[in-house]
Amino acid sequence: MANSTAVMETNKGRITIELYEDKAPITTGNFIDLIKRGFYNGLGFHRYEPGFVIQGGDPRGNGTGGFIDDTGRERTIPLEVTPELKHGAAGAVAMARSQNPNSASSQFYITLGPAAFLDNSYAVFGRVTDGLDVVMQLRSGDKITTVECVAAE
Repeated sequence: MANSTAVMETNKGRITIELYEDKAPITTGNFIDLIKRGFYNGLGFHRYEPGFVIQGGDPRGNGTGGFIDDTGRERTIPLEVTPELKHGAAGAVAMARSQNPNSASSQFYITLGPAAFLDNSYAVFGRVTDGLDVVMQLRSGDKITTVECVAAE
């Protein structure tokens, strides 16, 4: 199965992410749905930890928000990990969550270096394939301009 790609435009440049639909279908399905809804357009990155992660996708902009669905409740997804998807190097894309393993909603992070201690505890669902230099320039307050999903051919 060929995987879709997310193309994220930020105020610092373009980031291309391969989405692991074949290995993380629930998590990528959630991310793709949010992209198609335009949810991420205009949101900011609210967390920057040098050498660790840049995090975004929070509509509140402070690390406490998620996607509110048509029922008025925050949509969450179950933790979906696989031993093949690791945080081994800069550019891993994964879902942020609270202490509850099944609390991921819309927030995601991109690793800025190896973070193996997160393996099998946080759902990796993609990898930056182009624009890692852009990722390394991102800081708290930077913005996601638009995100689009390009289906696999």
